[in-house]
Amino acid sequence: MLKDYWTIFLRTILRRKLFASIHVVGMAAGLVACFFIALYVLDEYSYDRFHAHADRIYQIGLHSKLGELDVRRASVAPPLADAMLAEIPEVEATLRLNQWLKVVMRFGDKVVIEDKVLFTESNFFEFFSYKLVAGNPATVLKEPNTVVLTETTARKLFGDESPLDKLIVIGDGPDKVSYKVTGVAADCPGNSHLQFKVLLSPGPDSYFKLKEWLNSGVYTYALLRQGASIAVVEKKLEGIVTRHVAPKLQQFLGNTLEQVRAAGGTYAYFGTRITDIHLHSISQEDLEPGGSTTNSNALALIGLFVMAIACINFMNLSTAQSAGRAREVGLRKTLGSLRWQLIGQHLAESALYCFIAVALALVLCYSFLPAFNLLSGKALSLANLLDGKFILVAGLLLVLVALLAGSYPAFYLTSFRPVDVLKGDTSAGRGSKWIRSGLVVFQFAISIFLIIFTSIVYTQISFMQERQLGMDKENVLIIDAYRLGDNVAAFRDALMQQSGISAVSYTANRFPGTYNSFLMRVAGAEGEHRVASYYADYQSKEVLRFEMKEGRYFSNEFPSDSSAVVINEAAAREFGFKKLEGQEILHSPNAFVFLPYHVVGIMRDFNFESYRDKVRPLAIFLDRGPSGIVMARYEGNAREVVEQTAAVWNQFGSGEPFEYSFLDQNFDSVYRSEERMGQVLGLFSVLAVIIACLGLFALAAYTAEQRTREIGIRKVLGASVGSLLFKLTGEFVRLVLIAFVPAALAGWWFTAQWLNGFAYRVEIGVAVFLLAGAGAMVVAWLTVGYHAVKAASANPVKALRHE
Repeated sequence: MLKDYWTIFLRTILRRKLFASIHVVGMAAGLVACFFIALYVLDEYSYDRFHAHADRIYQIGLHSKLGELDVRRASVAPPLADAMLAEIPEVEATLRLNQWLKVVMRFGDKVVIEDKVLFTESNFFEFFSYKLVAGNPATVLKEPNTVVLTETTARKLFGDESPLDKLIVIGDGPDKVSYKVTGVAADCPGNSHLQFKVLLSPGPDSYFKLKEWLNSGVYTYALLRQGASIAVVEKKLEGIVTRHVAPKLQQFLGNTLEQVRAAGGTYAYFGTRITDIHLHSISQEDLEPGGSTTNSNALALIGLFVMAIACINFMNLSTAQSAGRAREVGLRKTLGSLRWQLIGQHLAESALYCFIAVALALVLCYSFLPAFNLLSGKALSLANLLDGKFILVAGLLLVLVALLAGSYPAFYLTSFRPVDVLKGDTSAGRGSKWIRSGLVVFQFAISIFLIIFTSIVYTQISFMQERQLGMDKENVLIIDAYRLGDNVAAFRDALMQQSGISAVSYTANRFPGTYNSFLMRVAGAEGEHRVASYYADYQSKEVLRFEMKEGRYFSNEFPSDSSAVVINEAAAREFGFKKLEGQEILHSPNAFVFLPYHVVGIMRDFNFESYRDKVRPLAIFLDRGPSGIVMARYEGNAREVVEQTAAVWNQFGSGEPFEYSFLDQNFDSVYRSEERMGQVLGLFSVLAVIIACLGLFALAAYTAEQRTREIGIRKVLGASVGSLLFKLTGEFVRLVLIAFVPAALAGWWFTAQWLNGFAYRVEIGVAVFLLAGAGAMVVAWLTVGYHAVKAASANPVKALRHE
């Protein structure tokens, strides 16, 4: 029987090569989309699950609401870990990390700059399950001033030599320290929220030893005992707050913890399971940018949509060819075949089509995996394709698609009565025309929806990149000058002499960034305000081209500007200033003193962080410097300016590596995740439209063939090519018009929800919807137009001889 099925399958393919090709190619294209999306989503949900005790490891964060500022931080105070071990029996072990964003490492003549550097404790490799290639996990970070390098970093410094027990110098200027290499770790898996290249053991003056409960910056993890509940631990953390933090808060705020809570405030620690950090973290300052459940779920839904379009193609083409297969079914029934046997035959054919499509899709996935990685920012490999979960997904898809795509044609084709079939009553599509039309509408509704959503995503990304920030981000070169030490001022002065450089300044803050908020008061008024702080010199306005709304910027013509402040419009609103003249604020740079500053200017709000959030109140204080970040505004060719700057650097750098970036690129990188999301959406939207058009192309071809005699008769009776063309294409175009309505409604709702995540966003205009609908209409018309023109232009004599 199986041999018989196989023979019939091969004959059907050879007889209908076009339709068989569209069957396989359309299904394979849908499966490629599904497979890529499955790889992406499975990777997103796999973060940190490789740790042996992933179900018991929690990151401890801080939720503080003091006044109007409501913040959840991923980092906490240094002494919390020791207090948890001593006072909470449910905690089995703790681990602390402290970030050192970028370091210079030296070994002999080799100089390497690395980011993702962490200070940590000796139990790191026992607490987590990162692989140690060389060294003892229990002792590798036990001694002070020891270092573990990843394999990639070790190769940069030592080549093929063994790095163990060698001394490397880490740091800049007077902060250089020698570290002994005691271990080499495998490179971090991509699906880890904690990415490191260098691990350093804490020294005798480690930040971990600081007993300041109001400080933060230490990422603290707790391993709970078997059966322990994080809710119980969080409850006991309240006791730690009461015993250790409350006295410090009262000293800092002048209010007791009870008074803070009575005013609607809070100060509480909370735990986040390590496997939830990537997708579900609600904290600021995470070690790595998190993912998005919204994006992952949206991609999964798109994958199902694309697969649905491919399945609909299969069903439509199979039922459309029912006339050709009906005689076969009638004869088989007459010869004694049972209906379940015939259904099995058609399901087997469907399974064979799907098996060929799956094989082709897997080959295409493997071939285009590097391109997909580049597009999505992932590091997927052959190992991901061979992963058990992915194989299970692929197998389930094969079965599901075979059943979905083959079930309706199988039941429909086997429903013909032998008597009717043998009499020639095989009107293909008579009983299934409405279903086929409905499926085409569904296909194009999905396609138009994807076009609308993708267009809005791209429009929002362009808006974020091109919108006026309140400053000029173009043509600004940023140089990391920390390692110049006392030569920063001389470097800045020398840079000012270069042609093409119009202004140079230094600052301690990076753009864009998240700036610490400090308590501030309005002189002579009650209440406190949390305001972000930025330190800049006299030339910062010329470099960044801030727009002043009122007053002036800092000037060395005013010696009193050492105690002056410039604020943005958001800060003026926060302080309740109606006018600038005579305003003074009190600024608390530490926990114990408020210093007076007179307000000399109010600048226009500008985005110093991200468009996802509204512009926060900001106060700019004079930085007499020199600080470690130098910014230069230039004119002309960027490459020439970089070469000039590097030459000046070499005069003062004493062999220190020269690092730079551009301000506009730094801002663009903030929206990289949205940009990648838009690219992935765009890819699958185009794929969905192509698959839908493939099905429409084949359906139009079959419809034109079935109506050959009708077209011939109409031409003999005087019908023009134009009227025939309109008649043949009108039905399909009408279906696209119907599909536009649900697609537009769904597109409007979903894009509105997505845009709610941005404080500054584009308006959803009618033009996007009309263009998407018109585009789909044109594509549909061109798709069916080829067959329509061919049929309408055919010789009527040949048409009347058809069949």
